Amino acid sequence: MPDTGNSNIEIAHHLGEASKHGAREHEVKEHAVSFTTQAVEIAEALVLAIVAVATAWSGYQAARWTGYQAERYGEANRLRVEAEGAETTANQERLLIAATVAEWLKAEAQGQHKLAKLFERRIFPEYRPMFEAWKKTDPINNPDAPAGPQVMGLYQGPKAAEATRLNRDASSLFEQGNQAREHSDEYVRTTVLLATILLLIAVSQRFKIQLVRVSVLVFAGLLLCFPLYSILRLPRA
Repeated sequence: MPDTGNSNIEIAHHLGEASKHGAREHEVKEHAVSFTTQAVEIAEALVLAIVAVATAWSGYQAARWTGYQAERYGEANRLRVEAEGAETTANQERLLIAATVAEWLKAEAQGQHKLAKLFERRIFPEYRPMFEAWKKTDPINNPDAPAGPQVMGLYQGPKAAEATRLNRDASSLFEQGNQAREHSDEYVRTTVLLATILLLIAVSQRFKIQLVRVSVLVFAGLLLCFPLYSILRLPRA
C-alpha cells in the first residue's frame, strides 16, 4: 500500500509540473502574440499618421497649383485682349501710312509739290527712314523702283511692337499655367495613391490572421514610398 501511495504522489507531482510547464508556455505564447499585435498596431498607427500628413500636404499643394494655374490663365487672357487691341491699332496705322504714301505719290506725280509736302509731313517718324530711302529710288520716274516704302524693310510701329510683346508675354504666362496644371494633377494622383494606402490599412485590420495583417502592412509601407518620393520631388507652390 505505501508503494502505491508513493506512486500516486509521484504521478500527481509530474502531472502538476507538466500543467505548470504548459501554463508557462501558454503564457509565453500569449505574451509573444500580444507583443506582435502591439507592434503591428504601432506600425499601422505610424503609417496612418504619415499618410494623413502627406495627404493634407498633397491636397494643399494641389489647391495652390490650381489657383496658380487659374491666375496665370487669367493674366494670359488679359494680355491677349490687350495685344488684339494693339494689333488693331497697328493695322489702322499701316492703312493710314499706305493711304498717305499713295496720296503723296499722286500729288508728286501731278506736280502738286505743296500738297505732296503736306502729305509727307504726315508720315510717322518711325516710318520716315524707309520712306526717305524709297524716295531716293525716284519712284515717279524710275520704273525699277520698289512698289512702296514697305518693300524697303519690315516696318513695325510702336503698337505693332507692343502687340508682339504682349503676345509673347501671354504665351509665357499660358505655358506657366500649363505647368501649374501638370503639377496640380501630379499632386492629385499622389493623393489618390495615399487614399489607396489608407484603404489597405483599413482592410488589413479586418484580418485575424497575423501573417496576413503583417503582409498587407508591409505592402502598404512599401507602396507609401512612391507618394513620399513624389511629394519630395514635386515643386512647391
